[in-house]
Amino acid sequence: MEKRSQWSSRFTFILAAIGSAVGLGNAWRFPGLAAKHGGGTFLVVYLLAMLVMGIPLLMMEISISRKFRKGAIESMRGIGKKFEFIGWAATSNAFVIVCYYAVVFAWVILMFANSWQFAGMTGNSEKASGLFFDLTMTTGAIEGTIIPGEVLLCLIVAWGLIFFCIRNGANSVGKVVKFTVFAPVILLVIMAVKGCTMNGAAEGLKILFVPDFQAFADPTLWVDAIGQVFYSLSIMMAIMFAYGSYVGDDADVAADAVIIAFSDMAISVLSGIVMFSTMGGTGMLDKITSSGVATAFIVYPQAIVNLTDIGWLNAGFGAIFYLMLITLAIDSAFSIVEGVSAAVADKFHIKPKKVTIAVCAVCGFISLIFATQAGLAWLDIVDNWTNQINLILIGILECLAVGWAFDLHKVHHEINRNTNRFKAPYWWVASSIKVVSPLLLAALFVWNMIDLFGSKGGSYGGYPIWSQVLAGWIVSALVFLSGFIARIFVNYRKKHDKTYAEDEVSWENGISNPLDGAAVVIKKPLSKTASKKRKRNKKR
Repeated sequence: MEKRSQWSSRFTFILAAIGSAVGLGNAWRFPGLAAKHGGGTFLVVYLLAMLVMGIPLLMMEISISRKFRKGAIESMRGIGKKFEFIGWAATSNAFVIVCYYAVVFAWVILMFANSWQFAGMTGNSEKASGLFFDLTMTTGAIEGTIIPGEVLLCLIVAWGLIFFCIRNGANSVGKVVKFTVFAPVILLVIMAVKGCTMNGAAEGLKILFVPDFQAFADPTLWVDAIGQVFYSLSIMMAIMFAYGSYVGDDADVAADAVIIAFSDMAISVLSGIVMFSTMGGTGMLDKITSSGVATAFIVYPQAIVNLTDIGWLNAGFGAIFYLMLITLAIDSAFSIVEGVSAAVADKFHIKPKKVTIAVCAVCGFISLIFATQAGLAWLDIVDNWTNQINLILIGILECLAVGWAFDLHKVHHEINRNTNRFKAPYWWVASSIKVVSPLLLAALFVWNMIDLFGSKGGSYGGYPIWSQVLAGWIVSALVFLSGFIARIFVNYRKKHDKTYAEDEVSWENGISNPLDGAAVVIKKPLSKTASKKRKRNKKR
């Protein structure tokens, strides 16, 4: 086996994990949910959800993959062979997600390239809000197969950037994140300073930070806060398994997970400051929405053209906004691809770079569907099923496998193996993984099902039923069947290719080997009696 890539330093790993966790959802969904639930009220519940669910699950995935030096598939197989399908489900779901996430990335690049057009739209909110639809030619429905030339070009650029960033695994990622993590923070600070100096900004910031105590009684607040924490940290998506497998033996998993989680939250709050101050300054607080696409491509352009009376200055701030989204989107996008390619490469003993090329090529081809005029509608359907159904079920299954079918004390020991000052107490880790997280995720899943079948009559978004079955239920079924399909392929290969053998990984026998980066089997020394029997058998 090739020597496994490793992060060049602890700082690089933390940056990479933060870059993966901090994405477009931090910039647009977090502020939207805060606006929906009384600002400060949402922040309080979000913090609670981070402590009771987010951080322990993040510790769990990093520590398990660090132990096995494997991606999601083999790490879950190391927990128990019957749980390999959970790793496959996480990997397959991530594969689906990156197919449409890359198109959103391309749309952001498209808006950045056309931000100069805001210079001629000063005060014209209607024209600004229509720019995205003019450029993408989207119908908002399952209609239209044309791919606009500009969109196709931006999609090619997006995939080129994604491959460039992960072409050499942890080595290239480690170099890129030193820019992609700090750049959005700097750009957000610039935008926050501009927003906070506008008349009306104080009103927006008051809404963001002052809790509305009556909102605590709203069950949707708790559902949305739990969901945002779960989706934001890149857990259950094969990413942290891949990144954790590149972590050195001396890593302090407990402390690193806390740093990653709170950095993610800090950037979310900074994004909220930008959104609320800007919308307050432009008198558009009532237009903040939890819809990411609407916020980035419809609502915020309206705010951009009303920032000042100087067209070129507005265009400049528009360019800064979309450049910030580019830097947020790129590391989330390449992190997902890395999670998929690392898992598949580990499973089938293929060179990681070859797998990365294949994943980018296949996902790039599939992503063309979401670049068409009907792409926004297809994206909406697939995104709903992959996040509201698949991701939550994967989270529940992971918690049950690690918390109830495995010795959680071993995972807890791995989490605290190199801790210096901060140690994660067992009661915190165990209560979260065994009880709180699976119950909260189960409640979130039930809530989503009640909303889908109760409130919406089993139909999502008003799209044709056949499109929901095809892009929703069938895709979800394939995600959870992928492990069983892969098992058929593995068994066939083992039968016809005598050179192929699956790695035998287990917690007791697997050790972190710095030479090849794999979990290897350590055979116990034979007793004298067993040694004599072996010698007699050899003579025979």
